[in-house]
Amino acid sequence: MIEIPPKLLPEGTLVAVIEEYILREGTDYGSQEVSLENKISQVRRQLNGGDIVITFDPVTENCTLLTRRQFNRYQQEHLVATEGQG
Repeated sequence: MIEIPPKLLPEGTLVAVIEEYILREGTDYGSQEVSLENKISQVRRQLNGGDIVITFDPVTENCTLLTRRQFNRYQQEHLVATEGQG
C-alpha cells in the first residue's frame, strides 16, 4: 500500500476520492445533519493536516483514506511480514 499525496491529484479526482470515502463509510457526524460540502471540507482539512492519508493498494487496485496511525501500523506490519519471509 502506498501513500498518495493529495497535491499530486487533480482537483476533480481528489474531490471524487473524498466523496466516495464519505459515502462508502457513512461517516457519523453526530446528531446534526452535515452537508456533503462540509464533510468534504472537514476531510480536506484532515488531509492537509496529515491526520489522514490517501492510500492506493496496487494488489487490489483500491484507493481509500486511512488515519496516519492506521497507515503507519499497516506499514510496520507489512515490513515485519516481509522480513519474516527472507
